[in-house]
Amino acid sequence: MRYLLRIVALMGVLCLLMATAQASLVDLEERFAPRHDNELWLLVDDRSSTLFVYRGYRELERMHPVSLGRAGAAPIRTRGDRRTPTGEFHIDRFNFESPFHIFMGLDYPTPWHARDALNAGVMSRAEYDDYFAYLRRHGRPPQDTILGGYIGIHGLGEGDPGIHQQFHWTQGCVAVTNEQIERLSQLVDIGTRVVIR
Repeated sequence: MRYLLRIVALMGVLCLLMATAQASLVDLEERFAPRHDNELWLLVDDRSSTLFVYRGYRELERMHPVSLGRAGAAPIRTRGDRRTPTGEFHIDRFNFESPFHIFMGLDYPTPWHARDALNAGVMSRAEYDDYFAYLRRHGRPPQDTILGGYIGIHGLGEGDPGIHQQFHWTQGCVAVTNEQIERLSQLVDIGTRVVIR
């Protein structure tokens, strides 16, 4: 009888995990949905502190917990506020000599972040124009705007795994373990889409 109860309980847990995985995609805004069935992309969910690796709509891997900025996540971030920006990004660089083991940079702030910051009065018209002048000239966003920069996904380096398990501790990045960042760096490439919500 105990064996049967354990099997029923295990099946219930498996059903709950499968429903959670489906729910993580079901409530995605349409603009964040996969571009095609074979697209490899990442979803970072602030509520569950989880990073999902997807191929189209199929979940390949799940990394939990991840750490975000100490102040949580928000659509508009300013330099030094310790928030992780939400939205859609692309990996635009790798640093394999980072103090955080491996650093995969994101193309933050994006033009959408700049527009939203202008509309919210966070960025002045002159700062907005300077942002786009730099973007046109260099082909990548400036990292020293009022919105901050140098946002990415990285490992712990020599950081404390216990802190990582319990708290959001970054300055605005997404942190995973050193083993997880090694795995991610093998899966993704420049241009891989990353959704943070």
